[in-house]
Amino acid sequence: MYRGFPLDLFMAQCYANADDLGKGRQMPVHYGSKDLNFVTISSPLATQIPQAAGAAYAVKRENINRAVICYFGEGAASEGDAHAGFNFSATLECPLIFFCRNNGYAISTPTNEQYRGDGIAARGPGYGMLSIRVDGNDVFAVYNATKEARRRAVAENQPFLIEAMTYRIGHHSTSDDSSAYRSVDEVNYWDKQDHPISRLRHYMTARGWWSEDDERSWRKQSRKTVMEAFEKAERRLKPNPELLFTDVYKEMTPQLDKQRESLWRHVQQYKEHYPLDLYEK
Repeated sequence: MYRGFPLDLFMAQCYANADDLGKGRQMPVHYGSKDLNFVTISSPLATQIPQAAGAAYAVKRENINRAVICYFGEGAASEGDAHAGFNFSATLECPLIFFCRNNGYAISTPTNEQYRGDGIAARGPGYGMLSIRVDGNDVFAVYNATKEARRRAVAENQPFLIEAMTYRIGHHSTSDDSSAYRSVDEVNYWDKQDHPISRLRHYMTARGWWSEDDERSWRKQSRKTVMEAFEKAERRLKPNPELLFTDVYKEMTPQLDKQRESLWRHVQQYKEHYPLDLYEK
């Protein structure tokens, strides 16, 4: 949202409705915006790391005073794609920030089963990359580290690795039960530590920049805004089924044409199971 991506489009993507920029082809919470230079989120681990190196190399060749930033977890850093991305970015001297969020678990795999070295930041020197480890729960530490990394990436055409240390208190996803692989005591310990949002809130309150009244008002207004967008997205039609076959090739291939015809024959034969009035024409 800080880039200007509107709440309605967040909701449209989660509902995969006709307003979704991804045309209903992605899992929920896989946002992307070409206009805002935000590459669509992808589920397979570490696919974005070598892609980021390629994008940063293109930015370097255009000489446009820009950098690429790539976010991933410590679990993704165990994939081979991470090695390829790190190495390419260093040898090609790309303006790229690798931002690793180390929250202690790659779904159910704890860090002590992922690596024997000193975290992810320690890998930077091996690739010839500058690297830094920061308190990922401190918004100012993260901001300042990222700002300096960006400055150096652009000024010196080199990659920079940031490792932000945090802890995932919640489950990995709605289908995950973290009690199966970690203790309640461990979670309770971290739950008592200052959350990054509450830390920032206390900081602002102490300086008179925020108050309990501001908090209540903001929460009430935010909930209202979210629920309005939620209801609007829920009522919107789904994307036209024809979009299943577009955007992969410049022109429709014979094989895709055949699949498309097969789909519509199937839909016509079993139309009672396909409520096409819920889809855009």
